[in-house]
Amino acid sequence: MTTAHYPSPLQFAYWVPNVSGGLVVSKIPQRTQWDALYNRRLAQIAEHAGFDYALTQIRFTAGYGAENQHESVTFSQDLLAATEKLKVIAALLPGPWNPALAAKQIATISHLSDARIAVNIVSGWFRGEFKAIGEPWLDHEERYLRSEEFIRCLRGIWQKEQFTFAGDFYRFRNYSLKPKPLHPQPEIFQGGSSRAARDMAARVSDWYFTNGNSVEGVSQQIEDIQVKSRQNDRSVKIGMNAFVIARDSEQQAQQVLQEIIDHADVEAVKGFQHETQNAGLASPEKEGNWAKSSFDDLVQYNDGFKPKLIGTPQQIAERIIDYKRVGVDLLLLGFLHCQEEVEFFGREIIPRVRVLEQQLISELRA
Repeated sequence: MTTAHYPSPLQFAYWVPNVSGGLVVSKIPQRTQWDALYNRRLAQIAEHAGFDYALTQIRFTAGYGAENQHESVTFSQDLLAATEKLKVIAALLPGPWNPALAAKQIATISHLSDARIAVNIVSGWFRGEFKAIGEPWLDHEERYLRSEEFIRCLRGIWQKEQFTFAGDFYRFRNYSLKPKPLHPQPEIFQGGSSRAARDMAARVSDWYFTNGNSVEGVSQQIEDIQVKSRQNDRSVKIGMNAFVIARDSEQQAQQVLQEIIDHADVEAVKGFQHETQNAGLASPEKEGNWAKSSFDDLVQYNDGFKPKLIGTPQQIAERIIDYKRVGVDLLLLGFLHCQEEVEFFGREIIPRVRVLEQQLISELRA
């Protein structure tokens, strides 16, 4: 990979617990709440701790330990109102959302928040959720085709005075949105590990989110996306999911990990595993986001244990730099006890990462 990634400081985001059950599918006691008051305070703590982004989750139905879910766009605006610098990424699910509605919502929030709103386009993997709300369930390739059209429509509506589009899923004729979002325009994130997901990111997205992975595994994904994005005369930034367990000793951190797994909600994890395997098998390559995930991996539902950010603050900081070396631009982090551990991460780990980043730059200049 090139050294272009090195000079820019690694950015940090956290998963907003706007759904119940925390960030692990486990019955272990958690001091994490899903209500608005807790999340406003968490956003303020994260902003003070040095986090750049917060990502709200999108769920329409109960399941996998998340019996209650706050809507993502509305909740994002509430967090923006409680903060001054933090950017918030609102999750949007094509199907329930039409790009005209989404473009107008996000443009208004851009004005209300001084351009601190971004979006994460979720193509969908849970067939039962679509069935429950009466939305057609498209096959794997069609879901990504629709998401790509959705993104193209968002950009066109935000950028053009009169937007016309004739696609397989959306149609616009001389549509003019005013006011348009403030500058800079909202960033567009997306995830997925399939060929279709990576190719879509290379064509239209600003950011590509990947599940947690080894350094070697994520390096291969990044190289693949960057080759494709260069073919499209584009550049895509990379975000990776990870779950952090920072303790005074590695032994203590590993003990917490084992306790989380030992208290796993077995029925919920197996149900999640079944649905994700079905989603992956629907892709042409028969491999989706969780194709190589074990039961233990799925206790953190975005493979957050795989990056192994588990240990002392120094160990975690050094591990983070390993990911920066291969081109990760942002870490999307989950925690067991969000308020306390986000504060700790900002106080004990981010400063260590910054020191190691300076050492990395010095190495490159030598």
